[in-house]
Amino acid sequence: MSTDYGLMIRNLLSFYDFNGKTMIAIGAGGGQFVAYGHAPRRIVAVDQDAAALDQLREAVAKNNMGDKFEFVRGDFLTMDLPVRGSVVLFDFCLHEMADPALALARAGMLAGDVVVFDHGRSSEWAYYVVEEDKVKLSWKALERFTVTRRQEHSAEHRFKDHAELLAKVKVQGKVAIERIERFKTETDITIPLTYELALIQFP
Repeated sequence: MSTDYGLMIRNLLSFYDFNGKTMIAIGAGGGQFVAYGHAPRRIVAVDQDAAALDQLREAVAKNNMGDKFEFVRGDFLTMDLPVRGSVVLFDFCLHEMADPALALARAGMLAGDVVVFDHGRSSEWAYYVVEEDKVKLSWKALERFTVTRRQEHSAEHRFKDHAELLAKVKVQGKVAIERIERFKTETDITIPLTYELALIQFP
């Protein structure tokens, strides 16, 4: 699988100035976007997936940023997070929240600025991984808040063949596997995706 994560990070960093700030990064596990960690002064990385946090720890170590990161495992909707920051970042995870509006409200209690970085509502990729409805609901939740800035960007996921694509989407279940059947005999598969950025500012 090939995706230009570097460009996505540059778009995130040009959208909001994280320099010198304390960031609370929700859904930060996995480490694909770890390079944004060079900008903030401190990052509290929250994820409920232990394996994803382990991957993030490895990425942080490789990038020599261990002194910046604090790792917290838990469900953001229910956990007690006794820390405040300058900004909360939802790192491609708001659509996975059981109650996106509640998640945004909780974030606003922790920081004045909240940045949402997630799948776009028009993303083909969201369809293939059966997340299109969750994505639409999560962006609709933002209508309850004061959004001061938005951007949408385009990118691509590229796979060498159906087997590589299947390995990526099979965790999403039967429907995802059925949806990628059309690529069964193809190679050099390209699936467009969009992602959106939004800034909510709380008093």
